[in-house]
Amino acid sequence: MATYAEMKGMFDEVRADFRYDHELNGCLNCGICTATCPSAQFYDYSPREIVQLLWTENVEQIYDAMQEKIWACAQCMTCAARCPFKNSPGGLVMIMREVSIRHGMQSAKDVLRPFGRVMLKLITTGNQLSPDMIQPDHFPDWGPNIQKVEGDLRVLRKAIPVRTLQTTDTAWEVSLKTSVEMYTIWEMTGVLKSLETMDENLFDVIEDFIDEKREDYEDWLEKQGDKD
Repeated sequence: MATYAEMKGMFDEVRADFRYDHELNGCLNCGICTATCPSAQFYDYSPREIVQLLWTENVEQIYDAMQEKIWACAQCMTCAARCPFKNSPGGLVMIMREVSIRHGMQSAKDVLRPFGRVMLKLITTGNQLSPDMIQPDHFPDWGPNIQKVEGDLRVLRKAIPVRTLQTTDTAWEVSLKTSVEMYTIWEMTGVLKSLETMDENLFDVIEDFIDEKREDYEDWLEKQGDKD
């Protein structure tokens, strides 16, 4: 359990974010955001509660919300579109999620762990999600309709006459140069640092892979220079 000082420090980080004042302008407590929120229909989650906690600076309950509730938000931004005060509870939740990741909160690790395979696939192939990864057991929140997609996947892919969609392994091919540029962007924007905080083992695997890809790219550049 975090101390009050630690909770306060995390809230101060949320409040110091450059987006904070744009996303939080006050609250009429009208409940429109919660009434139109898809996640509120199925989970113990209320956009209005998030706004109220931040507006009243209830540090301890904000920390409690970061333990679980903020991860129920689907980031559809219906709340932002409907709020008469032009608040964005979804935007505030995004800031809170980023702070929880920076601090390595267990809630963030638990939520993001299942996406480790997706992250590894993205790093190694340049594809966020390939068709062979669409399995009902991996995405239970998708509901029973995922069975229809998974069951006829190969038939459906063959029926799409687009060259980049005919494989169930990678979805499309990404050039070596594009992959290296993508790695550089992730380093510069702190994505890899966040990954190290969330899953050190996965980070080590990915770091080794990135180093190997960069060496391959440097070798390719040298060969191009020799040709010239």
